[in-house]
Amino acid sequence: MDPQWLDASRAQGLLVGAYGIQHNHFYAGTSITWPHRVGVLPPLADCRQLRSVDGQLATAAAGGQTVVVCQVLTGLGGVGKTQLAAALAHGAWREQTVDLLVWVTATSRSSTLSVYAHAGRDVTGIEDSDPDQAAARFLGWLAETDRRWLIVLDDLTNPADLRGLWPPDNAVGRTVVTTRRRDAALTAGRHVIEVSLFTADEARDYLRHKLGDDLHLLREADDLAADLGYLPLALAQAAAYMLDRRLACADYRVRLADRRRNLSELVPEPGALPDEHQQTLDATWSLSIELADRLHPAGLARPLLQLAAMLDPNGVPAELFTSDVVLEFLADRRQTDMDAEPRAPQDRPVDSYDARDALANLHRLSLVTSDSSALSVRVHAIVQRAAREALSPDQREGLVNIAADGLYAIWTQIEPDQQLAQLLRSNTASIQTHAEDPLRNTLGGIHPVLFQAGNSLGRTGQVTAALDYFTRLYATAHHRLGPDHRDTLIARSSIGRWRAPADAVPALDQLLPELARVLGPDHPDTLIARSNLARSRSEAGDLSGAVAAYEKLLPDLVRVFGPDHPDTLTARNNVAAVQGQSGDPASAVIAYEQLLADRLRVLSSDHPDTLMTRVNLARWRGEAGDPAGAVAAFDQLLPELARVLGPDYPYTLAARSNLAAMRGKAGDSADAVAAYAQVIPDLVRVLGADHTDTLNARGNLAHSLGETRGPADAVIAYEQLLADRLRVLSSDHPDTLMTRVNLARWRGEAGDPAGAVAALEQWLPDLVRVFGSDHPHALTARNDFSRWLDETGDPAGAGTAYEQLVPDLARVFGSDHPRTLTACGNVAGCLARTGDPAGARDLYEQLIPDLVRVLGSGHPDTLTVRNNLAGCLGRTEDPAGARDLYEQLVPDLVRVLGRGHPDTLTARNNLAHWRARAGDSAGAVAAYEQLLPDLVRVLGRGHPDTLTVRGNLAGWRAEGGDPAGAVAAYEELLPDLVRVLGLDHPYALRIRTDLAYWRRRTG
Repeated sequence: MDPQWLDASRAQGLLVGAYGIQHNHFYAGTSITWPHRVGVLPPLADCRQLRSVDGQLATAAAGGQTVVVCQVLTGLGGVGKTQLAAALAHGAWREQTVDLLVWVTATSRSSTLSVYAHAGRDVTGIEDSDPDQAAARFLGWLAETDRRWLIVLDDLTNPADLRGLWPPDNAVGRTVVTTRRRDAALTAGRHVIEVSLFTADEARDYLRHKLGDDLHLLREADDLAADLGYLPLALAQAAAYMLDRRLACADYRVRLADRRRNLSELVPEPGALPDEHQQTLDATWSLSIELADRLHPAGLARPLLQLAAMLDPNGVPAELFTSDVVLEFLADRRQTDMDAEPRAPQDRPVDSYDARDALANLHRLSLVTSDSSALSVRVHAIVQRAAREALSPDQREGLVNIAADGLYAIWTQIEPDQQLAQLLRSNTASIQTHAEDPLRNTLGGIHPVLFQAGNSLGRTGQVTAALDYFTRLYATAHHRLGPDHRDTLIARSSIGRWRAPADAVPALDQLLPELARVLGPDHPDTLIARSNLARSRSEAGDLSGAVAAYEKLLPDLVRVFGPDHPDTLTARNNVAAVQGQSGDPASAVIAYEQLLADRLRVLSSDHPDTLMTRVNLARWRGEAGDPAGAVAAFDQLLPELARVLGPDYPYTLAARSNLAAMRGKAGDSADAVAAYAQVIPDLVRVLGADHTDTLNARGNLAHSLGETRGPADAVIAYEQLLADRLRVLSSDHPDTLMTRVNLARWRGEAGDPAGAVAALEQWLPDLVRVFGSDHPHALTARNDFSRWLDETGDPAGAGTAYEQLVPDLARVFGSDHPRTLTACGNVAGCLARTGDPAGARDLYEQLIPDLVRVLGSGHPDTLTVRNNLAGCLGRTEDPAGARDLYEQLVPDLVRVLGRGHPDTLTARNNLAHWRARAGDSAGAVAAYEQLLPDLVRVLGRGHPDTLTVRGNLAGWRAEGGDPAGAVAAYEELLPDLVRVLGLDHPYALRIRTDLAYWRRRTG
């Protein structure tokens, strides 16, 4: 039997079983040749690029390990979905991997039915007068045949058109659908491939092949591809336009950037479109827009797209589209459209659900794309341009203002999400490019969203960018509005706010009289500028000036705003901070405790300002001497900060940095290093490597590295930090100067006291000039200078420096302040080292009662001075007095520091020494015998200090009348001395001499 007749009869018999179709017409003369094709395949585009999606399609269509029966290619109009399907179909036909290829232009149900009927007639030999019955017969054949088939449903416009017309699941068949739709009914249960834009490489290769590797034409090709958003359709039509006119890519970019030209002027005329394109670029999405606008809720999709066209194509905050500003705009537009064109009446206002549904309709038609987090919505730049060009200038200007109002409405001063903050700033920049002139507010001034964008830059650490931004804004305002306009003055004030503190103070000083003259002394903007000036004084190191400014400002804030106003509470926060920075952390703690009570009363426990007050309170508690309590407070606070503000919010990161610092102050430097190692990468990622908080954390890490790994590591870290401080800030910035002080300190700790002295001699004048001679930082640097001068072997010079420092410390901090008392002790120590133990003794005797009264008899500083006094007594020929003081001191050291602490061991050694010098050799022997096991346990048997004590013990045994015991001790000691120090070491030689002497004495 003829196979062709067999196929027809088999189809007839099987169709009855599968679909219940009655076969009334059979044409015995039907003839078909395999493979067979129905429909017209689009030709492949000239210079078509092979794309990654081609591989996905080919693998699935060839029947990989996972059988894919139906694939849906979805995406924006113009991304090349049809070309991808056509390439698949051409390849299958050329390689004869299918027996039946059917290409359907699925723009309507009738066109699909027509092609199905044609294909069914060809493969079954039966012609039905009813298209629906013919389609059903063809689908039945597809379900039962063992012939390989591929059905392409191109440009599906309405998924409902395929109801009952989907090709069946059959292992020998494949279906490919191209569509701009993303409806769930279309994609559910099917393999969806999102077709995206060209990659940069694909776009470059396309233009290179299309323009024939002509270097002149290809000039700025990569830039043109980016300008066109890597959209294949846009690139194809632009390339054809350039070839017709012999335009280079650079020339085309100039025309594209000319806002006076529409897209229709930048592509070939309809009759000259390349690759059988059916529509020009500007008309490509018109049908999709119209369809989206007809979907429920009708009339909202188009205005939403037009609004999005004024914003950033890389992402518009999704929250914007449901803001009250936009909902009111949508309601007005819907009413206007109803007045112009009667529609179904709307009985309720537009709500957020309507806006979200309209946005979803645009997404369904691939006109917008929502990201996976639902944070933002993207619109291709060419789609945006096409939407804008359909608007009149007045319409565009109105949409720009609505976009600005909407951004400002959703933009809060507190920015817990840095990604959203960046999104808001980029969209503010976008709308400015579409305004005829810089955005105006309703009173003709500058729109507040522009000020918000600049301050957001500064708040996220981009201080230089904020300063540049406000400098440009001020120039614009000055030109447009004049020097005395409120917005011009606010822009000037903002410049001052974000300048380096040393530059901000004179700038704000000059501005304040003008603000008071133009706006009035009690105007909020004048008061804000005064607050900024006070803060800048503090940041510049003028703490006394900052305190004075806040003391004058606070009553005015209370009088104008009230005690509970946010600006009043912020000023109180700043006063507390200045108190802590001035060296009075206890007062800062009290101020923050009072402020926290008011924050809780006025705001809430979860308000960001309340949480930050708790951060500051914990920090200054640690600085006031309770680092363990601060660690506990931060441990409790951090989960709340992360929950309310998010883990990346600056307040949360600040708390993590402070927690690391407090761990170090509590004595756990290793944990501090680990904590900083975790938080610094997050600070860099969120705030940037140059942000103040990031640099401060690096400084604290450097200190902790010195405490844990050694001073050499601290020096390296501080040197790297200083280079960045100088680059980001200035040589006179307080943070730069303090980094220099810290670097000098750790150089001294690393064994280079001369280098530390030289550095401090060089930098001290700058410190005093910038901070003032009474600033705690300047006093700290002077103290360090004195210390390292002493370490270089110049105790006389160090003593003079300490003597000059003490009166300033007493004047600034008080005569009873620990820093003052420590400096007094250092003066005495220098006297002792210059050969004046009597003068040192007198100073120590005057100092100890104050130390006991202020710090207590068991405080480490008090114990140190008591030890030093005892040593001075011994050196002034009062060994009995030295012995008596050490006998009182040692029990306190054991109680406070422990038996094995180095200071305790040293004092116990001194006690034994002065007992011996006071004539109590037996007491000395007893003290040394008690000390020796602890030295061996703590330092080891061969440690030099242990060896010295063993030698002393042997010597005083001999002096105490036990020469035989001395000889035994010397004989036991000598091998260890030779092993550790060498046979010819002076101390080894001395012990050998003593051993020989006492051997002779004992016979």
